[in-house]
Amino acid sequence: MIDEERELWRVGQVYCVMVSCCSGAELQVRRDDQILLRELYPMKSDLYERARDLRSEYEVRGTP
Repeated sequence: MIDEERELWRVGQVYCVMVSCCSGAELQVRRDDQILLRELYPMKSDLYERARDLRSEYEVRGTP
């Protein structure tokens, strides 16, 4: 099975993607080709909530 990758948001050079497959979904925060954060979620709804929280944090503090 092929994993599906979708960009959820972008703040400056930092962006968040969801990588989904049959076993759940993975949230990744990246800058360029570097993965800054990786978290696994069994449900996409939890992942979307976490992605919204992270976007708010990056918008408030700016990107390093």
